[in-house]
Amino acid sequence: MLVVAALGLPVNDLFRYALLVVATVMIVTGTASSQPVAWLGAIAAAALCVLGQIWLGAPRIEEGHNVFLVDGSGGALEGGLPSEVFRLMAAEFDARYPQQRRCDRATDGCWRNQGLPDRAYAFSADGMLDRSALSRRATGVAFADPVWARLGFINEHRYNWNSDVSDVERASRDRRSFALVHRWNLEMPWFVMYRFPVDFVGSALCWRGQVLWEGVGEHFEAITNPDVQCRTLAPDDVGRRIFGVAITQPLAMSLRPTVSIVLRQRVEPVLALIAVIAVLGLLVRGRLRRTVLPFVLVAVTLAVAFLNDASFIGGVRPFDSGDDGLVYDGFARAMLQKLFAGDVAGALAGEEPVFYFTPGMRYLRAVEHLIFGETYLGYLSLILLLPFLVFALFRRFLSLSWAMALTAIFAAIPIGALFGTSLVQYVKWAARGFADPAAYVFFLVGLLLLVDRSDAAVRRGFSAALGAGLLLALALFVRPNLAPAIGILLAGAGLAALWQRQYGRAAGLVIGFLPALGMALHNWFYGGELVLFTSTARLAMFMPPSAFVAAAVDLLHFDLSGPHLSRAIEQIGAWLAGSSELLVMAPLNAAALVILVRMTMRRGTDPWLRLIAGAIVVQQCISLLYVIHGRYYYLNELLTLLVVAVWVRDEGAVLFQRRFPDFSKRVASHAAAVALARRLGRMSSMAE
Repeated sequence: MLVVAALGLPVNDLFRYALLVVATVMIVTGTASSQPVAWLGAIAAAALCVLGQIWLGAPRIEEGHNVFLVDGSGGALEGGLPSEVFRLMAAEFDARYPQQRRCDRATDGCWRNQGLPDRAYAFSADGMLDRSALSRRATGVAFADPVWARLGFINEHRYNWNSDVSDVERASRDRRSFALVHRWNLEMPWFVMYRFPVDFVGSALCWRGQVLWEGVGEHFEAITNPDVQCRTLAPDDVGRRIFGVAITQPLAMSLRPTVSIVLRQRVEPVLALIAVIAVLGLLVRGRLRRTVLPFVLVAVTLAVAFLNDASFIGGVRPFDSGDDGLVYDGFARAMLQKLFAGDVAGALAGEEPVFYFTPGMRYLRAVEHLIFGETYLGYLSLILLLPFLVFALFRRFLSLSWAMALTAIFAAIPIGALFGTSLVQYVKWAARGFADPAAYVFFLVGLLLLVDRSDAAVRRGFSAALGAGLLLALALFVRPNLAPAIGILLAGAGLAALWQRQYGRAAGLVIGFLPALGMALHNWFYGGELVLFTSTARLAMFMPPSAFVAAAVDLLHFDLSGPHLSRAIEQIGAWLAGSSELLVMAPLNAAALVILVRMTMRRGTDPWLRLIAGAIVVQQCISLLYVIHGRYYYLNELLTLLVVAVWVRDEGAVLFQRRFPDFSKRVASHAAAVALARRLGRMSSMAE
């Protein structure tokens, strides 16, 4: 909390986010001081940093931005923008999107029936805490690509139109492999407006594209240049509006400040750096060697995220129309606007009286924007945590060398994509804004608290169980389709606690999980319906039990061409294909399912592992009834890998050596195997 106070909210730039990540690693790998003097010194350092940033911080530039969409006369843009500016932009919009060629309002997915801007300058999460009169207040101007200008309005729910049927497109993607940083092209017409204070006189504003520069009497000079052009801010420009327009051509803008402004811009990050170093130096004791493995995992995860979608690391990409990511982020932005308008009940409603989409992700997005502004660094933080959770889970049931090897395969070797056990898959869907990876992170943290058998966990029986129940409830809130596995785990853990007379632990599980009832309470309070999770639970059931009964009847009557039987075969094939959605993987997944059943029944196996195996079997069987998407199986297959790895260690390797003794000896003595074992040993000693 002291580090966050020194950094300031929102943490929406990469320098301060890097400080936060580094500080987090140092704190959790070190030992916190209990000396009152040290804590007083750290509090003083954070307080001085905050005061220094207030007194010595860089001057702010008023910024407003929005999409430019008009369809007829009137509207928020016409009423809120200078008349001359609106006329110029409207003429360009009509030239690019002629009235006679616009999509039909009656067509589903046309931009004309989705909604137009309701204010002249869009809401921005960056401007929530300082209550900007426009969109936000910035210390500088620098963007060559609107994705990196962090224009959150591009993902408002009202702009969820379909580019295939709409003449106004949302975005396009550069699919060249080397287009990493500038992969997304924003096709929506938009504009940005800056108003500079007197401190910036003498600075140079540069741009490529079209700029409308305000002069005397609210007259705006239109300046268009395909090459970079700069103009020095004069005293007459103070308080006047300068618009950048991106309707018919791309726009890039940057500010070259004076030396005094540059120095003032450096004050806040330098003070934050000094305060973070002071807090860590006073309160944290540790060894740098202990941070090597965590920083390696962080670096690998960031590399995977960068190669998959660089905009995930600090940018705002336009989500695909119709995707869950656009819905969740659009809901979150609407909820935040209601919250800051004082409508708390409306914000908590989550934009749906009865949940149709999975409930939790919109609330997570809202919290993320409160902390990280117009970025998706909150979700990135969850993904950075994922390899640590995988390592901790494997370490709980396997040796350190096995845990290191399997974590390396998960994080750095994409072959796991065939089995749903690759970090690449989690990053891909997280960058698209889907809820599944977030739910799996919460599930794994809750599971680790549940199966922890350390002395400290035993002493904290109630609190550890409370945390496990709460995190599993949160996972259910984000993805209700995890209900079968969560139910089995909590029921098994609760019964075991009662059998062992650990009543505090049982109470912690119950109390921690109680917030899961909030979904049903929300649906009853706002919608007047008693729906446990979401209204799509029945709609998503592709193959109800009655359909399998009908397929069995077809089979008994030897009606091999019956519709029920063919539908059942197709569903079972897709189910066994798993997350890869490749039918060739069905035999391997079927074998893994057999091993799961075996480990559920096998005596002598760790009881927690047996419970996990049973939970996966139940989750798999329930999943057979529903619509199948690869991302639904990632958690199942990750936990299946854990169970199969334990089976290989306990039974599989012994059976293989017994069946192929000579081959097993040759493999064990091969130079590559010896070198791998030696390297794993070194990594294990470092991890210890």
